[in-house]
Amino acid sequence: MEIREPGRYVALGDSFTEGVGDSSKRRPNGVRGWADRVAEALARDAPGWEYANLAIRSKRLRHIITEQLEPAIAMKPTLITLYAGGNDVMDVSTKTVDILAQYEYLVERLTQTGTTLVLFTGYDVEVAPLLGPLRRKNHAYNLGVRSIATRHGALLVDYATFSAYTNPRMWGPDRLHMSKAGHKYLAVKVLETLGVPHSIKHSTKPEASLTVTQRIRDHLLWLSEWVLPMLGRKLRGTTLGDALAPRWPVPVRVPPKKGLKKLLSESRRQ
Repeated sequence: MEIREPGRYVALGDSFTEGVGDSSKRRPNGVRGWADRVAEALARDAPGWEYANLAIRSKRLRHIITEQLEPAIAMKPTLITLYAGGNDVMDVSTKTVDILAQYEYLVERLTQTGTTLVLFTGYDVEVAPLLGPLRRKNHAYNLGVRSIATRHGALLVDYATFSAYTNPRMWGPDRLHMSKAGHKYLAVKVLETLGVPHSIKHSTKPEASLTVTQRIRDHLLWLSEWVLPMLGRKLRGTTLGDALAPRWPVPVRVPPKKGLKKLLSESRRQ
C-alpha cells in the first residue's frame, strides 16, 4: 500500500502508542513515541496531514472502547492505528476469547468508517520465567489479531515477528516498554507498511555484554524500581494513566518541516 495524499491520522491504544519509554520532556505527557514519528513522516511526504493521539498508558480494551472509540470516529480519520489488548493479556484473570471478542468489536466499528486501519501483534517480552503462562496467552492473542486483520481487511504490523527486539537496547529500563531505539524502529516498520518514505535513522546494533555482577545489579534495580511499584498499583487498583489526558486530544496540523516540535514551540510563544 502507498499513501500519497494528506489526510487525518488518529492513533488509539495504551502506553505502546502513547510513547512510553521514549522520553521527551517538552512533549505532552513527557514522551514522544513511534506514532509522533509516523505523523511527522506523513506530513513531510504529503504536507497537510493532521494528527490526534488518544492513547493513554495502562488502558484496557474496555477503556479504549468507552473513551477513545467514539471520539476517534467523530474525527473522521483517513488513517487509524490501533494497538490494544496487551494490558488485558497481562491481567491474570482475563480470558483470551473475551479479549479477542472486545478487540474484534473495536476493529469492526473502525473498519465500518472506511478508514485505513493498521493493527499490531504483541511482542513476547522475556521478562521472567514465572510469566510463561502470560506468554502463552499472548501467542493466542496474536493468532487472533492476525485472523481479525485478515477478516476485516486491516493492515498488520506483525511486531511479534521482529527479531530486532531480541536486542536489549530496544527496551527501556522497565523491560516492558520500548526504548527510543525501539520506538524509532517501529515507526520505520509502520511507514514501510504504509508505503511512506522517511528519513528516520535507526540502529539495531547489539548492546555490549554485561558481566554477571552487572546483570544481578540491573535485575535487583528492576525489581525495586519497576516490579514492586507495579504490584503495589495493582493492589491499590490504580494505574499510571489515571491522572493523564490524551497527548494530542484533537487533530493538529503537523508542520512538514520540524514536525510537532515546531508546533509546540509556536504554542509556547503564544
